[in-house]
Amino acid sequence: MKRIALKIIVTVTFSMLVFMSCEDDDKVQEISKNGSVETIMSVDHLNDSLDIVKTSHKIWIKNVLVKNIIHTDTIPTLGVTTEEGENSDGDTKKVSLKKDYEIFITVK
Repeated sequence: MKRIALKIIVTVTFSMLVFMSCEDDDKVQEISKNGSVETIMSVDHLNDSLDIVKTSHKIWIKNVLVKNIIHTDTIPTLGVTTEEGENSDGDTKKVSLKKDYEIFITVK
């Protein structure tokens, strides 16, 4: 079972690397569900000290979703940054925003 999970993770990671390096013209508009792994990764703010990282893997075989694997974990927040924002009237104001994580995927 561990070997299958490792194969899935390697395949998903490689796929994400390929899709992230594509130009806008090369991005997939629709996922082939004949035999594929669809991965969604996000980081959401939970509170002032924690963020939630969520990774979802959907396993498709012959247009049927056979498995949906979801991993969630808490990670430390990166803190707050200050940026200048503008409202619809054109007024500018300094606002505090929570910093977002950058997501990088390495394939070995």
